[in-house]
Amino acid sequence: MQLGLINSAWVQANQPTVYGLRKTKEIGFDSIDIFVDPLDIGVRERRLIKDECDRLDLPIVSIACVAVGLIDFNPSVQRFHIERVKKYLDLAHEYQAKNVLLVLGEYIWNQEVIPPAEQWRMGVESCRILGDYAADLGVQIALELEPFHLSLVNSVDTMVRFLDDCNHEAVRANIDISHLCLAKVPAEELRRLKGKAIHVHISDCDGKRHGDLPPGRGVVPFEPYLREIKSLGIDGAISIELEYSPQPDKIAEWVTEAYQATDRLMRQTGLRG
Repeated sequence: MQLGLINSAWVQANQPTVYGLRKTKEIGFDSIDIFVDPLDIGVRERRLIKDECDRLDLPIVSIACVAVGLIDFNPSVQRFHIERVKKYLDLAHEYQAKNVLLVLGEYIWNQEVIPPAEQWRMGVESCRILGDYAADLGVQIALELEPFHLSLVNSVDTMVRFLDDCNHEAVRANIDISHLCLAKVPAEELRRLKGKAIHVHISDCDGKRHGDLPPGRGVVPFEPYLREIKSLGIDGAISIELEYSPQPDKIAEWVTEAYQATDRLMRQTGLRG
């Protein structure tokens, strides 16, 4: 598998786009995931990202999208977010990326006002519509498993059920190793995602709170998860997710540390090299 980086690590440290892309290549990454909203980005920046990645021979694998409005109870909000995610899918096609990483969000009002089954239905129906759109463009949607109690998809069980309900080849799973640890999901559960998972996120945490730390700075037991991921035979990337470095002025060192630790783990488990 390729070893990638989500470029939000640089963005949240207030580093320019070109600097982040060039440092990503210089450090040794095989690919990159782009965290950008196509409704907020200007045409020059939009073109700059693709041109610079092409120049660096740094393929874009995934575009990250948070679209919690897909399960909003207001039809107008749902319609807006369906059209918004379509813009992400357009961008993925333009960037020759493999997928759009999609975060669906959480049940509202403690599951007490809107029936949970209704929000689930909204999510499934929205993803079917988006799956059709993605398939026409030759890209896929990778749903992210979030470790929070009220997240719509917060376990391998709910991921499998959601994908089965969608029943769409273009709607698949993302595996986030840190999230699995936080959700207390055993590595063996990943076997249920055989043929369903297309992308992987990796980071560390303290086992209690969402952290997105460089591997080795927390308590995540990576090897069992990586061995199970290897057995899934995913033709894609493992992308490092780093958020809010405690020392933004040392973000290059932060990213380099994460790269070296992840590269070592992937080689130990036969996922790289």
